[in-house]
This record gives sequence, structure tokens and C-alpha cells, in this order.
Amino acid sequence: MERGKKRLMDLKKLTTVEEMEAATAQLLETAAKVGADTWQQRVKNQTPHCRFGEEGTCCRICTMGPCRITPKSPRGICGCDVHGIVGRNYLRFTAGGSATHSDHGREICHTLYQTRPDGNYQVKDPDKLIRIAKEWGVETEGKDIYDLAHEIAEMALLEYGKPFGTQRFLKRAPEHTQKLWKDAGIEPRAIDREVSCAMHMTHMGCSSLPEALIRQSLRCGLSDGWGGSMCGTEFSDVMFGTPKPIDTEANLGVMEKDMVNIIVHGHDPSLSEMIVFYANDPEMIALAKEQGAKGINVAGVCCTSNEVAMRHGIPMAGNFLQQENVVLTGACEAIVVDVQCIFPALGPLSKCFHTKFVTTSDIARMPDSEFIHFSAETAGENAKAIVRMAVENFKNRRPELVNIPNIKQKATVGYSVEAIKK
Repeated sequence: MERGKKRLMDLKKLTTVEEMEAATAQLLETAAKVGADTWQQRVKNQTPHCRFGEEGTCCRICTMGPCRITPKSPRGICGCDVHGIVGRNYLRFTAGGSATHSDHGREICHTLYQTRPDGNYQVKDPDKLIRIAKEWGVETEGKDIYDLAHEIAEMALLEYGKPFGTQRFLKRAPEHTQKLWKDAGIEPRAIDREVSCAMHMTHMGCSSLPEALIRQSLRCGLSDGWGGSMCGTEFSDVMFGTPKPIDTEANLGVMEKDMVNIIVHGHDPSLSEMIVFYANDPEMIALAKEQGAKGINVAGVCCTSNEVAMRHGIPMAGNFLQQENVVLTGACEAIVVDVQCIFPALGPLSKCFHTKFVTTSDIARMPDSEFIHFSAETAGENAKAIVRMAVENFKNRRPELVNIPNIKQKATVGYSVEAIKK
């Protein structure tokens, strides 16, 4: 009862929309002071948006166009009508999203294959690995846990391009749902096959029947949700630990004025886990104190934020739309990114401050960034180099530009399926 009352009291302290807007307004003033634009200004610059683009009624798939659907021209040059054009565009969006999320899962599978007792990554939840192995019909009795991890990693990677059958994780769905998928012809096969099939169907001279295009959108989406993304989720837990409820804090006020602030942003926990590890390295902490800081503060943005919050209680500085704000505080020594949801605007914005914008993946290369190639094999040395770069950048802060909004809230995260069931 007492805990429930405390929770209600905490809820009364939630930030209002007005408070959030006030914090953003402060930082937009800083942006104007240094001559930087932000997404809010770029939205105004792009208004009004292209009506054809908003409605999905333009087609650039072949070189006879581009074509736009209007009352005067209700069909494209090839004869495709508005339903076929919208269906094609929707399927291509789906294919892009499925490819992106699933490729993240693929990287996690590759990292699982690199696990070693004395390596950069270990198996932290062997029980979950054994459960998945049994689910996939793999004998586990008497096997070394790392041999098993490598075997399962290889099987998972084959889910991306296997020539026959459907996705292994589909068996987790209720039987009546599996039957619905089968009867509708949308059971996902190999993950990459559904993306490739989507691109083929939307090529010039192929599908223009909207029902067929939407059916493949469903199939392609399922190949990610029950394939690539599920691999990413499950094997992240195996390597980094299955989340349990943990208290943390959120919002821009989690950044510390007298500490080295490192922001991790993106989607891949392989990078952020190593940044967190080396930010706690006594050698790096001692170096931070030599530079005049009290220590090292790691905070997250977007999905990477969730990964480290639910496993380590690392505070969340902001969401997707707040990624520029962390730089605008003037107290961000480095914003370190991997893949997905990263504004290219962070490059020129960081040049207005002392912030290091560090990209780490060949998949997300951006102008005005410092690139440090990150891989599972060299993860330790890569992460340590990034943390050192951030620490040594502390002395380059411009105190007159430091403005951290005094807004943060308590949060409890880490509600994994296992935690909820328990």
C-alpha cells in the first residue's frame, strides 16, 4: 500500500507539455546564438509539404516518369493507377524498415558468434540461450555454453537466407494465428528473401494489384518482427543480460554540468554496452579528473538509451526529437552513434560547439563526424578510444554556452517478457 502511495506521488511530478516546451525554447535560443538550425526550423522551411509525396501518389520507380496522379492524369505512363502506385510505395517503405531492423538483428547474431569467456562479449544469460536452443530442437546436454552460442548464432544467421521453409520463431505464435498466416499466404520465409521479393514486386512492370502488394507488406513485416528483430532482442538478452525492473531517470536534466557527458544514440547495444563498461574504467575516471571533471556520465537517446537503461539504469537524456537538444546544452563532450534514427544535422550542429560527433558503422556514415569503425573483434579498444576522446574534450567546453534544463523525472524500466511473467 505504501509503495502504491509513493508511486502516485511520483506520478504527480511528471513533466507537463508546457515544461517540456519551455526547456526546448531555452535551447532554441542557444541554437540561434551560435547560428545553428534545428528540426523545428527545418520543418518550417519545408512547409508546405509536397501533396503528392504526403499521399504517396507519385512514382519514381522507372525512368519514364516521375509520374503524379491527378484528375487530369489518373494513371502513370505505364498505366498503373493510384492504388497500385500507393501500394508499391507502401511496400517499399515496409521493405526498407524490415531490412533495417533485421540487419540490426544480423549484427547481434554475428556478435553472439564472437562470444568468448575471455573476449569482449560473454554469455550472461545461459539459461535463456539453452531455452532457445531447445525451442529450435538443438541438443544442449553436455555442451560447452560457448560452443552452443556459436551453433545457435550460425542457425540464426541462416534464417536470413535459408532456401526452404519458414521462420523458426513463428512457432511461438498461437496455433490459430499461425493458421491464419498460412491460409493468407503470408508466412515469412527467409528474412532477406522477403525484402528482396518486395523490391522485385515493386520494380517496373511487376505487381500493380494493391491486394498483392499489401499482402507482401504483411509478409515482409512479419519477417522482421518474427525473424530479424526477434533475433536481435533474444540474443541481446543472452549476451548482455535479460532486463529486470530497475530505477533510472529521464530527460535533459540527467546531463551533469561538472562531469564528462557521453551520449549514446542509435539502436545497437553492442556499442553502447562497451561504452558503458569503459566509462566505468578506473583509468578513464582518473583521466576525467585530471581534465577537471568530477567523473564520467553516460546518458542515452532513442532506442540505444532503452538498451542501457533497462540493463544498467543508465539515464535517458531524450527521445528521437530531442537528439539535437543534448548538443544544444553545450555540455555534451561526445554523442556516439551506431545505426538508425540519427539526424545528419548532428554533424554541422556539433561544429557549433565543442561536441565530438562520433559515427561507428559503415552503414551510417555522415558528414562532419569523426569515424571510428566499431566491430565485435575490436570492440574493447574501439570503445576505450571513444571514451578517451570524450574525456580529453572536456577542457574544450565553452562555459558561456552551457545550459542544461533543470528537468528530469524518475523512471522504472526493464519490463522484459521474463520479468513480467515472474
